[in-house]
Amino acid sequence: MRYLFEEYAFDTDRRELHRGIDAVSITPQVFDLLEYLIRNRERVVSKDDLIKAIWNGRSVSDAALTTRLNAARDAIGDSGEEQRFIKTLPRKGFRFVGQVREAREVAGPNPGDAPGSVPALPDEPSIAVLPFANMSGDPEQEYFADGMVEEITTALSRFRSLFVIARNSSFTFKGKAVDIKEVGRRLGVRYVLQGAVRKASGKVRITGQLIEAATGAHIWADKFERDMTDIFALQDEVTLAVVSAIQPKLFQAEIALATRRRPEDLTAYDLFLRALQQAVRSTRESLAEALRLVHRALELAPGFAAAAALAGDCHMENVLRSYAIDPQFERKEAVRLMRLALSLDDGDPDTLASAASISALLIGDCETEIEMADRAVALNPNSFHIWNRRGWVYKIAGQPKEAIRSFERAMRMSPVDPQTFGALTGMGFALIELRRFDEAIIAAKKAQRHNPCYPGPYRCFASAFAHLGRDAEAREAAARMLEIDPAFTISAWIGRSQVSKNAKLMIEGFRKAGLPE
Repeated sequence: MRYLFEEYAFDTDRRELHRGIDAVSITPQVFDLLEYLIRNRERVVSKDDLIKAIWNGRSVSDAALTTRLNAARDAIGDSGEEQRFIKTLPRKGFRFVGQVREAREVAGPNPGDAPGSVPALPDEPSIAVLPFANMSGDPEQEYFADGMVEEITTALSRFRSLFVIARNSSFTFKGKAVDIKEVGRRLGVRYVLQGAVRKASGKVRITGQLIEAATGAHIWADKFERDMTDIFALQDEVTLAVVSAIQPKLFQAEIALATRRRPEDLTAYDLFLRALQQAVRSTRESLAEALRLVHRALELAPGFAAAAALAGDCHMENVLRSYAIDPQFERKEAVRLMRLALSLDDGDPDTLASAASISALLIGDCETEIEMADRAVALNPNSFHIWNRRGWVYKIAGQPKEAIRSFERAMRMSPVDPQTFGALTGMGFALIELRRFDEAIIAAKKAQRHNPCYPGPYRCFASAFAHLGRDAEAREAAARMLEIDPAFTISAWIGRSQVSKNAKLMIEGFRKAGLPE
């Protein structure tokens, strides 16, 4: 079996640990310790468990155990302070908390290649960022190009759902004419990002292209031209542009792959991707199908934190959209699955962001939710999903200015994201609470264009128009909203979530628009 986590490959059959294409030296006992922790990653392993498994029950001092654990952490780039992979739970034991992929062996394309001679391809999306070519003939640009690659690699690595090859491995191809298919095979990745940098007349042009390694198909390509002023600011700006463009494209490609696979071949991750595709449609039927798929994923992989978080999201949407036959059950399930996701991986920024918004909408413990949302942004500041969730948390907490800043940041991350209508609606709600009614209407119109069947924009229209004294437009918006959500009443809206907390002006506008009490 090969276990993959971040840039590491842990091969229990060959008893090898690799970081990218580089072998990591590790003693047999430390290897056994790592293997036991990884195989039992769904639970907390006690000191007695480790002694029984690794030392066959012999008496072992705490110092000896600590030494082996530190050696295991060193081998995989972890530390006792960071505990990125191996977490110590005081008085309970230890747990491997890194996101692990179990990969199948793949044979090389040449007859002489042994199945284990190249890294296995993970089920999840995997990417290598190759060194950008310096096309300007200026040696100083070499540093800029290399720094650009390092920034992009780091930004992509913050998405825990991506398997990103470390810079050191990617840079073994620097200065060489490369065959993308060979790069994908040697590094064990599905996608390769290539780029080039050219400087001329005080400007720098960066081109980039995302390629599916196995087929050579181009998933995305773009160019960026900027003034050559502050190099570091320029690197940050281009990194943001590249990452926000390729991350959604990459997952669209992954979802397309998952939908083409036969049902009997589906992995937990494939099922998760299919569920995600259904969940974003947000209809009664699509949410039911998303829950069916994601629960199948959890049956295959009970430790799949992202799947648990997605299931919690679906139950929350059923409550918020009045789809629930038993709202109390759906509410309890959403909270239960949120807590399960956090217990499985409380260091994953996407899980933290989802948990923060579920808790904000259904529980309303603002201090805890703000802390989780802020921690998620600190762990990955390059995600639309995380900034959007943070916006809703701050809106519910009664901080509309900070909510608007988060929604704006989300849309800058991913201007064409399928969930943009949600961020725009949240912005409209926040603008109403700031008495910026005209701006709220503008935001709602944009949301309506993205998703004309979503009731949120019409709620903004009804309230904002009513506050502006545009009564006919307010009543028209209220009527349209009731066509989409016929069960809507002001009291039910207040009762089903915490959205209405600090939403006095929103509710006042509803009443002026004539919406049912």
